[in-house]
Amino acid sequence: MTSKNNHGTARSQEGPRGRLIVVEGIDGSGKSTQLRLLDKWLRSLGVRVFFTEWNSSDVVKDITSRGKKKALLTPTTFSLLHATDFADRYERNISPLLEAGYFVLADRYIYTAFARDVVRGCSPAWVRKVYSFAVVPDAAFYFRVPPDIAMDRIVDGRPKLKYYEAGMDLNLSNDEYESYRIFQSRIVEQYELMVEKDRFAVIDGTLDIEKQQESMRQHVLRLLPVGATSQAGSIGKEAQRG
Repeated sequence: MTSKNNHGTARSQEGPRGRLIVVEGIDGSGKSTQLRLLDKWLRSLGVRVFFTEWNSSDVVKDITSRGKKKALLTPTTFSLLHATDFADRYERNISPLLEAGYFVLADRYIYTAFARDVVRGCSPAWVRKVYSFAVVPDAAFYFRVPPDIAMDRIVDGRPKLKYYEAGMDLNLSNDEYESYRIFQSRIVEQYELMVEKDRFAVIDGTLDIEKQQESMRQHVLRLLPVGATSQAGSIGKEAQRG
């Protein structure tokens, strides 16, 4: 039997044998740090883990880099390049490893495209259709943080923002830092629209690192195999005694 996922595509009710955990949020939200900590924790429990990042496929890396340097990418071209990158990683790594029983940790998933591409002017329905082949994650964490705080984390000690990173292609402002602030604020608006629709587990990105990680682990505990769950409980008790 099959059921529809949130993107309108069919998937087996049994789903993949592994688990897919993704983190989303604007740059500077702290999501990458938290996913790396979760990675180390899962590995300490003996869980087989694979880590993947947005825009990291070798297939389109050179093309994307050249397009960015020359500022030649239209919103649709930009969207399709990232979709190609994602599709390559999905077919080569994400899907096979889920089938093999791995916990796949994704630093950004399809929701990044749903936010950024729409802000750049792409149709929300079109973007979702492009990524309709992707399985719904077992856990999707959204790190909510005020844009100004996230911006301070990013630009502190940084000499210059990149053209597309700052959203300069959108003509939001002639000042790259102001453009970046507006761009990130609009991305936040898109993420907030997805919180309920895509069932995000919201993490307060302004909390202490330890508290954020504790919240993530509580969500992930229910996804662990029995042996790893017992091990996690033992580690927790030892930590409390210590």
